[in-house]
Amino acid sequence: MNRQVRYPLVKINPFTINHMHLRNPWMMAWMAACFPGYGHLILCKYFEGYLFIIWEFFINYKIKLNTAIFLSMTGNFQEAQNLINTNWFLLYITVYVFQIWHCMRLTFQLNKFTILARREKAPYKNYSMNWSEINYLYRRNPKHAVYWSAFTPGLGHLYLNHLPTGIFEFIWFVITVYYSNLLPAVNLTMQGNFAEATAVLDPQWLLFIPSVFVYNLYSTYVNGKEYNKYFDVELSRYFEKNYQSHKFQMPNRTPLKVGKD
Repeated sequence: MNRQVRYPLVKINPFTINHMHLRNPWMMAWMAACFPGYGHLILCKYFEGYLFIIWEFFINYKIKLNTAIFLSMTGNFQEAQNLINTNWFLLYITVYVFQIWHCMRLTFQLNKFTILARREKAPYKNYSMNWSEINYLYRRNPKHAVYWSAFTPGLGHLYLNHLPTGIFEFIWFVITVYYSNLLPAVNLTMQGNFAEATAVLDPQWLLFIPSVFVYNLYSTYVNGKEYNKYFDVELSRYFEKNYQSHKFQMPNRTPLKVGKD
């Protein structure tokens, strides 16, 4: 008779792996402050995360917030103040603060569920397949995920078989790079036309890019490490169940006492 799992630790399907592990609430709050929605994505709250990300792109563009930040950084404070669209700004502040608070609250709750799931040794599958896709746990190199994310955000998640997040991040990165005119600016910089390269950049879209890179590098590295832990635990449980003798006694792990000669 199979024991019903009260607190699942890992859920694997052909398209992604939803999992729980201990997280730092302050780090989740920082990721949410860095870019609304990214804190929720790290917590595997994908629907809310995608919703907040789309909201951030939409309302930030309406407010012209990134452009105002760029002008403030270059000392044009009055121009930045005149540019801000106040019809949207106060609404932006409310949602921005809420999603930071919500991420911290979720982290505290999910950490408790993670501890309970580990104590109960919640079982989980390591393999899932349907007619369109296949997904499984195996030892991945987290550095490889980081390298691919550094080249193009989204590719690291595809390496980890996080298909919805990988496709979403890849599409948003391409859109952001295109409208920021980053690649033409890089081409002009390589030709030595620095003033023209600066003039062609659109700061409203350009300032999205650092947050996109930070999230992708952090998320893929942490997920890669956690997937390896899940794989090791599942494999050890399998060996214990199928190959370990029932008469085997686990040795006591008592610390060695070092005496004087």
